[in-house]
Amino acid sequence: MPWWHNYPASSIQDPASIHPNHYTTFAQISIAMIKKKPELLLPAGNVESFRAAIHGGADAVYLGLQQFNARIRANNFRETDLPAIMQEARKNGVKVYITLNTVIKNQETGKLTEFLDWLEKMKVDGIIFQDWGVFYLAKKYFPGLRLHASTQLGTHNSNGVIYASQTGISRVVLARELIMHELESIASNSTCELEVFIHGALCYSFSGQCFFSSYIGGRGANRGLCSQPCRMVYEDGGQPKYLFSLKDNQQLEVLQKFSDLGIHSLKVEGRMKSSGYVFQVAKAYRLAIDNHPKATNQAREMLGLDFGRSKSGYFYDKNLKNAMAETSNTGIRVGNIIRMSKKEVVFTSSVSLKNGDRLRIRHLKDENTFTIKVQDLWEDNGQYSFIYEGDSKLFPGDEVFWIGRKEQSFPSRLPKVESVVNKIPARQQAEIIRNLIIKNKQCPHGLYVRVGSPGWLNQIRFGEADGFILSFGREDLESFDFSSPDIQQNRHKIYIELPKFISELQIRAWESLIRKIQGVGICRFFISHLSQKLLTGNDSIILSNEQVYVFNDAAARHLFSQKIKNFCYPVENDFENLRTMQNKQGIILLHTYPELFYSRMPVKIEDKNGFFRDDHQKKYRRIRKDGMTIVVPDQPVNLFQYKKRLTELGFNNFMLDLKHHEISENLWKKLIKKYNKGEQVMPSGIFNFKKGLL
Repeated sequence: MPWWHNYPASSIQDPASIHPNHYTTFAQISIAMIKKKPELLLPAGNVESFRAAIHGGADAVYLGLQQFNARIRANNFRETDLPAIMQEARKNGVKVYITLNTVIKNQETGKLTEFLDWLEKMKVDGIIFQDWGVFYLAKKYFPGLRLHASTQLGTHNSNGVIYASQTGISRVVLARELIMHELESIASNSTCELEVFIHGALCYSFSGQCFFSSYIGGRGANRGLCSQPCRMVYEDGGQPKYLFSLKDNQQLEVLQKFSDLGIHSLKVEGRMKSSGYVFQVAKAYRLAIDNHPKATNQAREMLGLDFGRSKSGYFYDKNLKNAMAETSNTGIRVGNIIRMSKKEVVFTSSVSLKNGDRLRIRHLKDENTFTIKVQDLWEDNGQYSFIYEGDSKLFPGDEVFWIGRKEQSFPSRLPKVESVVNKIPARQQAEIIRNLIIKNKQCPHGLYVRVGSPGWLNQIRFGEADGFILSFGREDLESFDFSSPDIQQNRHKIYIELPKFISELQIRAWESLIRKIQGVGICRFFISHLSQKLLTGNDSIILSNEQVYVFNDAAARHLFSQKIKNFCYPVENDFENLRTMQNKQGIILLHTYPELFYSRMPVKIEDKNGFFRDDHQKKYRRIRKDGMTIVVPDQPVNLFQYKKRLTELGFNNFMLDLKHHEISENLWKKLIKKYNKGEQVMPSGIFNFKKGLL
């Protein structure tokens, strides 16, 4: 037995994970084992970045292969690269986690089973997943895989962590929007590993809850194709503004706090970033972790050259107002072009530049940018010049940003490592797919109506729908009279919808409210996160709304195994994907204002009604509800014209979502009439339903 097995398991660090650059003597290793340091986890978007992470001091890397990951636009790795990656990582004592953090279309389930089988046989250290279908298949058929719940799953309280642990998840990557008090409480109740982001770009919306990119072009963020609408310019009050662009995350100041809380892994965002970025950030955080607090200032200076955006402590910082950026540009602004002379560009710079540096020029008139790698750079008393022969026009006053310098290069080729593994037999794969069918699952057919305020119940007769989903805020639920004769007479039709975000500090209040509602006989709930099962108890009838994504039969199968009575299909789904589903008992939203952004971050809009426009003059509305910022389009999504075709395919459960509509008896009469006739309500759109989700 190895000598380290004599130490308590909670106090030692697996020697296989000790980086050779960190501890070089027996004495150093012994000291390190007294208190386990958090894992430093770096991104690897390509081979150079993978090696940069290792040489920078990473304990682990996360990377995507060429399918099923949330950074499809990164170079990623081929499956044939993985044996060499694993061999090199093992040699350096570095763990490898594979990102499988997108939603999976039903047609892709066969490929997914092959992929999971391959990853299990390659003995990767973990997979990072978002889709409950991925979880179900991995847990049931590929038990050798260690499962990490992605931040895309939106785990933001201790119930989420407890549920993850109960289902067999080894690690939870927490939502980035937590405040420190919430993290402290979650960590104190955690029964599995916790991972937090410490550096890199931030999304305006909660990860996994953004449909803006999908809505404007079918490029779903949950499919790894985000077009970054939060970085776009919008018209607000007649002025162009960066309404939703956040600064970059940097948690250098609270590293020791994370360590004291027992956070297992500290994660750096950036699979789209250069190897130089990965190396610089890895070195800085390695220095800070190993030499806290005396190296904090030096690490901060190093991070100043990561060429990202300005930095913010985000919700862990007490000054949240400092989190919004006035531009979407990355890099360090160094000066402006002062003159053009034929092909010579002359500009000022506040920093010392070198040949080979990469610069970004931003035109002041239209804010368009382009990138160049400068050669033959000349300097004279703080003024720099170089010869430019590109096609883009440059003008005096254009801003110059320094966006990169390769201080150290890393080999970009991998050795060929043979790895012979047997492919999963076609017969076994077919059997797995067949077993995803939910048999003898009886769900009543009907129409569900979701309302956002009590006033709607005065406009709709209970006989006009089979289920009424009350998506009220907590205050409205607290004051609502559930004991009234009308409600009690129809309580079998009443469902309470729980919100997408329940703060760690609000869990007890929600538990108390739910018990109060159950006490008057209302025991049906729509949940927005599977962990909310823990709030409702075992005697309730639980359905899941469209926020618990069911893009495939495997996800539906998991929900059935969790005693979920029924579910909603996702709002960004498309007809072709629905057509291929074997489990057709779910609820399809036929009318809704999709929530394109769902954020904890406030944003100021000049228009008193919260309206703003994009550069194509499409109109959107910002809503503030229960401390959340929600952005919806100014026109609903309406699919009434597809109801007949869907019914013919076997779908019989539909929902009309009135949550973001103004209360109107005439609107309800119009909607129910159009629904019954199968006629589209105009003006409206159809989201991805026909064009498809990429």
